[in-house]
Amino acid sequence: MISDFKNCFGCRACEQKCNKNAITMQSNSEGFLYPSIDESLCNKCGLCEKICPAIEQGSERMPLKVYAAKNPNEEIRQQSSSGGIFTLLAEHIINKGGVVYGAKFNENWEVVHDYAETTEGLAAFRGSKYVQSNIGDTYKTAKDFLQTGRDVLFSGTPCQIAGLKAFLQKDYDNLITVDFVCHGVPSPLVWKKYLNELIDNVHHISSIKFRDKSIGWKIFCFAVHFSPSADKNNLQIIEPLNINTYMKGFLRDLYLRPSCHNCPAKKLKSGSDITIADYWGIQKVLPEFDDDKGVSLVMINTERGKKIYDLLNKDDKETAYYDACAGNSTIEKSVLMPKKRAVFFERWQKESIIPLINKLATDSFVRRVLRKTKKMLRHSIFFKLFLLMRNILCTVKPKGTKLKP
Repeated sequence: MISDFKNCFGCRACEQKCNKNAITMQSNSEGFLYPSIDESLCNKCGLCEKICPAIEQGSERMPLKVYAAKNPNEEIRQQSSSGGIFTLLAEHIINKGGVVYGAKFNENWEVVHDYAETTEGLAAFRGSKYVQSNIGDTYKTAKDFLQTGRDVLFSGTPCQIAGLKAFLQKDYDNLITVDFVCHGVPSPLVWKKYLNELIDNVHHISSIKFRDKSIGWKIFCFAVHFSPSADKNNLQIIEPLNINTYMKGFLRDLYLRPSCHNCPAKKLKSGSDITIADYWGIQKVLPEFDDDKGVSLVMINTERGKKIYDLLNKDDKETAYYDACAGNSTIEKSVLMPKKRAVFFERWQKESIIPLINKLATDSFVRRVLRKTKKMLRHSIFFKLFLLMRNILCTVKPKGTKLKP
């Protein structure tokens, strides 16, 4: 098995691949799932190590094409976190009689992976969910669909796509994989404790949106709506990202999985066909394309991805890779582990979590100045020129070598 569990990103490929059922996933003190081996069942075949994507990592890639894109259906775009391109991809597969996998909330407002076979079922997958989803046995069920000849679109974090690819151990012509530019995945148990402090009975929640666009796409809101049966003065909570407690802790990286701080799937190493994200910075790259309703960044990584993307009815404009990186640094870089993370996990089970997050997520004056300075530098012309020169150098191929698509 993996020698240092801090590198394990919990994709569950080893668990689903073990033909002796010797591996189960157990939650640790931080609320993340890790593999546990029953030595009495294990036959030491080593298959779990051979397929582990944290051990056998993919190759760094450059996208074939980069686009800023929108779904022409304004209602779908409003319901989506960014430009609604995932729905276009998913609808295309469903209309061909295929199956689409994605992350959704279950009845307890936990985030789980599931599949849909109808366009109506896609609604549950729309919108970002800033919690590590429980992948369950979806790699197994996806393989079953693939082997019967059905088209499958599997969406997830880059590490989940890397896990699927490792589990399958072969390429399928009827599989399309879609990941997204990932900041990192928070602890499911931290999310659960936050919700339990927010409301006594989570079954009184009627909807949750991490990325509500009621006041705009760029300054999005965290929104929770409650049923009339909820014993609350207000039947909704709508807070901007810099006000909501959970989002402040997420954006300060207080409760991300340890592997997120050294992610082995950065630089498009997951093997996905298409990578999507918010096109942050679009107001500078293509100001005429920005209406503050959401624009998707779409990176086409393979010819298979290009083939399906070209068939979609979308509104798009091609852009440069360095423009995409300028607003989405986590395409290539993992976020740093903050010192306050250790403090948080020392105290989170002993204290009320909402005041704890608020205390640890509040920046000092010096940190606020440094953060603003860093943001200004990241969006400066010098940083863009640096990215441009690096991309030019990356595309210069030494004689006798090939860049992988």
